[in-house]
Amino acid sequence: MSNKEEFIKKLTSIEGIGRAKALQIYENGFDSIEKISKASIEDLAKVKGVSKDLAKKIKDNLVEEKPKKAATPEKKEEKVEEIKEKKEPKKEEQVEIVEEEKKYEVKIKPELLPQIKRALKIRDLIKKKKPEFLRQEWFRYKRLSENWRRPKGLTSKMRRHMKYRINVVRIGFRSPREARCLHPSGFEEVTVCNVKDLEKIDNKRQAARISGAVGTRKRIEIEKKADEMGIRILNRLNK
Repeated sequence: MSNKEEFIKKLTSIEGIGRAKALQIYENGFDSIEKISKASIEDLAKVKGVSKDLAKKIKDNLVEEKPKKAATPEKKEEKVEEIKEKKEPKKEEQVEIVEEEKKYEVKIKPELLPQIKRALKIRDLIKKKKPEFLRQEWFRYKRLSENWRRPKGLTSKMRRHMKYRINVVRIGFRSPREARCLHPSGFEEVTVCNVKDLEKIDNKRQAARISGAVGTRKRIEIEKKADEMGIRILNRLNK
């Protein structure tokens, strides 16, 4: 790259100066940083298209800074000591807070038949591939929500499953019969409202879900009793 191109590149890096204006400045005799530094703002402003504000900006950006005086050995030592002090902050007395580590408790698992285990795996695969079912023309009207509604209308293209229409709910997207209404863990969920309801639960294949209407005191009692009976609670207060 020639000196001319390098100088023009420096000029164009300043805000408000394009290539055409940079060439005009160069052709008017200001072809180096030294000449610009010696020239006054009024001289630069004589160039066509260059205002006094722009001339000032050019001088501020291009004029080289004066070289800094070399530091004396004494000042160098002072600076080194200051840097060391910054790097090595004063050690403050730290109060050790000992927290009890919570041990991981293995959750109770159900005793499942092989066909149910297989059905749960198939259900997981179907859910991954299942599309999002959206209401007909949800994008057209603000008053319509995205919640699924069966498409209606004699001329509805979505109802007739024509090309470029989104998927509709069909039987093929349904999960296997053995895995329906089961918790992801494989347990059958049973809603519990009091301690007596726990007696009806089979802890090998069923798990309890405490009702939302139950208060904290009664909930703690249910959780305590469930631990004694070996019943898993799906929505514990303290997980």
